[in-house]
Amino acid sequence: MESSDSATPRATRPSTAAAAPVITASGPFSGLAGTVVTLTGTGFTGATAVTFGGTPSASFTVVSATAIATVAPAGAGTGQIAVTTPDGTSNGIGFTYTIATPAISSVVPNQGSVEGGNTVTLTGTDFTGATAVHFGTVAAAFLAVSATQATAVAPAAPVGTVNVTITTPGGTSAGIPYTYVAAPVLSSVTPAQGPLVGGNSITLSGTGFTGTTSVRFGANAASSFTVVSATQLTAVVPTGGPGPVAVTVTTPAGTSTQAVSYYYLAAPVISGVTSGSGPVGGGMPVTLTGVNFLQATVVRFGATAATPYTIFSSTEIRTVSPPGAAGTVPVTVTTPGGTSNGAAYVYLGAPVVSGLVPNQGPLAGGNTLTLTGVGLTYATAVLFGAVPVGFTVVSDTQMTTTAPPGVAGAVTVRVVTPGGTSVGVPYTRLGPPGV
Repeated sequence: MESSDSATPRATRPSTAAAAPVITASGPFSGLAGTVVTLTGTGFTGATAVTFGGTPSASFTVVSATAIATVAPAGAGTGQIAVTTPDGTSNGIGFTYTIATPAISSVVPNQGSVEGGNTVTLTGTDFTGATAVHFGTVAAAFLAVSATQATAVAPAAPVGTVNVTITTPGGTSAGIPYTYVAAPVLSSVTPAQGPLVGGNSITLSGTGFTGTTSVRFGANAASSFTVVSATQLTAVVPTGGPGPVAVTVTTPAGTSTQAVSYYYLAAPVISGVTSGSGPVGGGMPVTLTGVNFLQATVVRFGATAATPYTIFSSTEIRTVSPPGAAGTVPVTVTTPGGTSNGAAYVYLGAPVVSGLVPNQGPLAGGNTLTLTGVGLTYATAVLFGAVPVGFTVVSDTQMTTTAPPGVAGAVTVRVVTPGGTSVGVPYTRLGPPGV
């Protein structure tokens, strides 16, 4: 009998374990972070991860059991791409990260002094890992860098334009122009003086004015300025003074250093007018007293300029009244510092005597007479014939006087003012009655 425990052959059972995924190809084999890579192979169904050098892809799509589309995460150098499924992790296939060439979109400021030393900001893309910034062929120290911005210190260079470039492991950018300019030179300001209140426009001449950013009068900025050309500016003077201040022009290349002064002048002030009245025909000597008369450019009686005039000192001007109309006008003095207050000057027509009461009297005189008329206020004399007599001005239309002694008969009475002499009115001296 055969033993009951003798071995009986068993059928072989097939294995149910699935194989790990296998990558056979990829494309592309290199690129930047964010590049879409297609993997081909087997066993991709149910993939749970795709890694690039151990870094998980931010996004992948299982197209089929034999294809996966994935996106390269951030990385550097060469790493292995692998696919993981519940059945295991695939073999690795190489992927090389490339680095983008940097690009500069702007350089601010885009000009500066030939002496350098100013900070310049470069804006663009792919600056990470920058190793150099050049102004032309000259390397610049750079202070900070990010993926999109770098700051550098401009080196010294001659006048002219150079290209600014930035270099990273990805290469060197295209150049952006940067212009070296000389510091401005100010040679003159015209006019070189004006009022304390400012507001007047002056012209500045020199060189290197292109790109001017500031015009100053001492510590005060000009109210406004206009760059006419590289050699000329116009500026509106701010309030200041009194006295001289240094005018300076600033551009990206620096500030002018030449000693060019602008003088703030106080306006003139008239305190007195001698004589203060005269005939409408003008021609009367007039002396003005006050302060700040030096550099007077015009003396006016109302709207009429007086010529000639003589500046005797900062406190005295002598002139001659021009013709005018009867009445009071302001006399003014104008200098670069402004126009003075108005001091009254009276233009007088010749006086008119229309009445004399009484119009007769004794030979011995001594009797009081009343004259009426117009323009009597500024009387300087009353004449009986050619004889001057005392008088009292009561008003512009009335005055009193005392008849002088004289021979019998009629005599003409006239009133004299700075405006002229009146037409005479008769006064008759009467002798004693006959016996």
